Amino acid sequence: MKNLVRFLASSDHDVARAVRHVRRQVRGFTLPAPRPIVVPMRMAFEAAREAYYFGARVLVCEPHFKSHCAEYGKGVRTGNFIHYIQGRGDIILGDNVVLDGKINFVFAARFCDRPTLRIGDNTGIGHGCRIIVGKSITIGKDCRIAGSVFILDSSGHPSDPEARKLGLPPSNDEVRPVVIEDNVWIGARAMIFPGVTVGEGSVVSAGSIVMADVPPYTVVAGNPARRVASLRTAPPPAGADAKRADAKKNGGDDAGRRAISDSAS
Repeated sequence: MKNLVRFLASSDHDVARAVRHVRRQVRGFTLPAPRPIVVPMRMAFEAAREAYYFGARVLVCEPHFKSHCAEYGKGVRTGNFIHYIQGRGDIILGDNVVLDGKINFVFAARFCDRPTLRIGDNTGIGHGCRIIVGKSITIGKDCRIAGSVFILDSSGHPSDPEARKLGLPPSNDEVRPVVIEDNVWIGARAMIFPGVTVGEGSVVSAGSIVMADVPPYTVVAGNPARRVASLRTAPPPAGADAKRADAKKNGGDDAGRRAISDSAS
């Protein structure tokens, strides 16, 4: 068989050349697509697809996930996949939480009786995320967590090499709660490590490895993540506007800037 395939693929024999020609013609064959015919066909297919996925979400995926939750608010929605939940813990959701695609939730049993995941109102989590809860992970309100984000409060293995060699679990001190405060945006493929607090209003850039606390209203990026920008500037010093006006009368804009600088120092 291999010899025949090689013959048909490379030989200059008339039969081999004819077979290759027929193969090219078949692979390049297309049909016209007159709109009066194909547009209704496309619309029927899309309607059937939407009806199927709507039924799968409402009748299968969402009830399956909600059965795992200790509490959930109004308007909690999932995607068209069944989330993969390992272990037992408490999932507590606020209102209008969206858990899109397929997300992996892992609860450890050895660190506390009921590991707890809390997600606040109006937060959305994207496809392919993995959330590992040994004790507690809290995600605030109005957060946007993109796809393939990894959040963990336990690394799963001890940092001590001898303990790791013996196959022991991490020590209790190495399992540290994670807090993501309100209105945080976490980009795709970012990792949030144990013990981290991401401050309110902050942005974690895609692919960042966050191993230390992120101050509120800060943009971080990199491995390890470092501050690259601030999203909220400090207010001007008291009386700066009056000093600017007086200085502009006397010496123009440069003098006004110097006056504000003097008042801030």
